[in-house]
Amino acid sequence: MWQSCRRLVYRSATANIMENFPIPAPAFDGASRQVGVGNAFDWLRHGWAIFVVNPGVWLAIMVLLIVIMLGLAIVPGIGHLATHLLTPILAAGMLLGCDKVTRGETLAVTDLFGGFQRNSGPLVMLGVLYLLAMLVVFVLGFLFAGGSVAGGLLMHGPIGTGIAVGGILLAVLISLVLLVPVLMAIWFAPALVVFNQLQPIDALKASFHACLKNTLPLLVYGLIGMVLCFFAALPVGLGFLVLGPVLAGSVYASYRDIFIAV
Repeated sequence: MWQSCRRLVYRSATANIMENFPIPAPAFDGASRQVGVGNAFDWLRHGWAIFVVNPGVWLAIMVLLIVIMLGLAIVPGIGHLATHLLTPILAAGMLLGCDKVTRGETLAVTDLFGGFQRNSGPLVMLGVLYLLAMLVVFVLGFLFAGGSVAGGLLMHGPIGTGIAVGGILLAVLISLVLLVPVLMAIWFAPALVVFNQLQPIDALKASFHACLKNTLPLLVYGLIGMVLCFFAALPVGLGFLVLGPVLAGSVYASYRDIFIAV
């Protein structure tokens, strides 16, 4: 009788242990690592490798994306607002396409809209936060430029003109400076939302800290990207049909490098 009770207690305890095993891994908290400057070149090489697997499909995706953006841009009033609102969702679709190619799956043009089907709610909220941040930058720049122009007009003459022009140039500079932290916060945020299920605020914070931690490689990456954009714009902008997917692939590669390989 005593042995039977012991066996019963042992089996019950074992069953409880097995129900809780294996121990679940801790939730991803957005931790990132610091990488070397040379990784910037690796990101671009990976971006090119992702493009050449399905170049025809990528070109079709870029044509569709450009048509959508141009269509929104010509809508009076709300066009530019809608563009900023949809940017994280469409960026997530591009990243999901890169992920499919990396895993050996077939890429489709409809993958551009993958962000509407996966974590769409947080991505929409991310778009709202991005839109609000861009509006704040625009309003501050506009107020500063407007105040400088108004002060210059009141003074009249060459001095007033100089104050107005200088104020406008300073307003542009201030806007560019304010844009840097916004871009740092949004850079990896769509990937963190769609792949790691981070909430929008947490994704923005994690992206900002990762960019701050990897300022030098991202600066090198940005400089190379600017040069590539210059050459892509020369043939009536047709180069962006190739450069767009390559850059999307490089962003995906940098995300995997900085956040996944920790």
